[in-house]
Amino acid sequence: MPALTFRNPLPADAARCFEIESTAYEGDEAATLEKIATRIAQYPQGFLILEADGAVVGFINSGCAHEVVMSDEAFKELVGHSAQAPNVVIMSVVVDPAHQGKGYASLLMTEFVQRMRALGKQEIHLMCKERHVPLYQRMGYQYVQPSPSDHGGMAWHEMKMAL
Repeated sequence: MPALTFRNPLPADAARCFEIESTAYEGDEAATLEKIATRIAQYPQGFLILEADGAVVGFINSGCAHEVVMSDEAFKELVGHSAQAPNVVIMSVVVDPAHQGKGYASLLMTEFVQRMRALGKQEIHLMCKERHVPLYQRMGYQYVQPSPSDHGGMAWHEMKMAL
């Protein structure tokens, strides 16, 4: 088993995170390099990187809001983000396809939830595809509703976890 470490990002991580995001997400769902760099710069404590033997293999990124509107596309650029807000909105949970199937997404989520609790956050919100709903339910998320968002031309489902 490789040595796994979690850490917050550095600006230099943006390119590798964009590479992973681009290969793991379909079509227009992947965030741009600029959006990833903005998320790293504006809210590094909500951006968690997983390394295996020193190489970045996955990450979660997020922003925080007082009022959560999951279909708000501007929020993906952290418009309206407030680091002090009680609600966390996850924008990406992604593992390099070459490293999928090893339980890394679950490890990332467990560590992320612990860190958000330590920051005093109240809820975590995310959107996922229908096929991932059972996975997130096993992690402790509750199903909320089908999302009005058509981000990337896909159907999404809203989920949340009380901390």
